[in-house]
Amino acid sequence: MRELRIRLLVGVFVVAGILSWAGARLWNSIGTLPSVPLAAPIVLALIAVVLMATALSIRGRLKAQRERRPEAKGVDPLMAARAVVFGQASALVAALVSGMYGGTGAFLLELLDTPARRDQAFYAGFSVLAGIAVIAAAIFLERICKLPEDDEHNNGATSTA
Repeated sequence: MRELRIRLLVGVFVVAGILSWAGARLWNSIGTLPSVPLAAPIVLALIAVVLMATALSIRGRLKAQRERRPEAKGVDPLMAARAVVFGQASALVAALVSGMYGGTGAFLLELLDTPARRDQAFYAGFSVLAGIAVIAAAIFLERICKLPEDDEHNNGATSTA
């Protein structure tokens, strides 16, 4: 499984933001721009909380396992792999959604005179922040579940016993 690449997430965010900003300008010139839902930052924040709770749970289990505590529950490798895949997928979707709301929010900055549009700009801003929290939690989860590298692969020499 490959690690998340920050450059890929930033690229998705920027491209989605630019397209969303252009789409919002076009949509507003044709008719009414759809509103930014209040649920957007709430859902993203909940996903970030779930990812962080999963990461902390796995980290605690691994620490108890390393310390050889008798009550320690092991970490199922398949469960850890599923958690990492969920984190990676969440990070990609969060980058896309945050970019879309970021572009829409940037467009809405021009319309802050209207109270409804001001509220939507706040929702869009909070959505971007919550999306960044999802990405941070996913990267943290991925780092916790990363297997240590073999010494043979790190220094290129084979060890003899």
